[in-house]
Amino acid sequence: MIYGYARVSTPGQIKDGYSLEVQEKLLCDNGASEIFSDVFSGKGGDRPRLNALLDKLAEGDTLIVTKLDRFARSAIDGMRLVDGLMGRGVTVNILNLGILSDSTTGKLIRNIFFAFAEFERDLIIERTQAGKAIARTKAGFKEGRPKKFTPEQLRHAVFLLETHTYKEVEAMMKISKSTLQRAKRSTGKPLKIT
Repeated sequence: MIYGYARVSTPGQIKDGYSLEVQEKLLCDNGASEIFSDVFSGKGGDRPRLNALLDKLAEGDTLIVTKLDRFARSAIDGMRLVDGLMGRGVTVNILNLGILSDSTTGKLIRNIFFAFAEFERDLIIERTQAGKAIARTKAGFKEGRPKKFTPEQLRHAVFLLETHTYKEVEAMMKISKSTLQRAKRSTGKPLKIT
């Protein structure tokens, strides 16, 4: 059996062309008949679908992953995962590297690639933290993602709920039901926007 594994850090992540959809297509194109996907940070987040896949893999199976950094949290984690799979008779195919070998040279090359993947990830974190530190020094900086809707838009959406269903207001205002529910709780009795 050929299994695929895909991972992104956030649901909408499209980084270097590696959204879940792109990864899953590459995995299917390379023979994966069943794909397991996680939406978690590789460093700190739990990966329940990877854990389920690891439990399912058996001798003679093949695991396909698009890139090393989609698979392992760190060089040590990657080495442990690959060594464990190879020890169980599972073939590991990293699409941008090829089928991993258990030879002495194969182990060396694999460990070098895992170390570079971890180094690249650490550089990204370092640059992100430096950018945030600079941004914090600027006037008007607010941590986190900017608000998608103004308070007036949210009040208006809550007002519409008096005569429309959540589904109708979602369609009219392009606001999710969960956002509408939060707005309704926080505004109490809605006021008409004129």
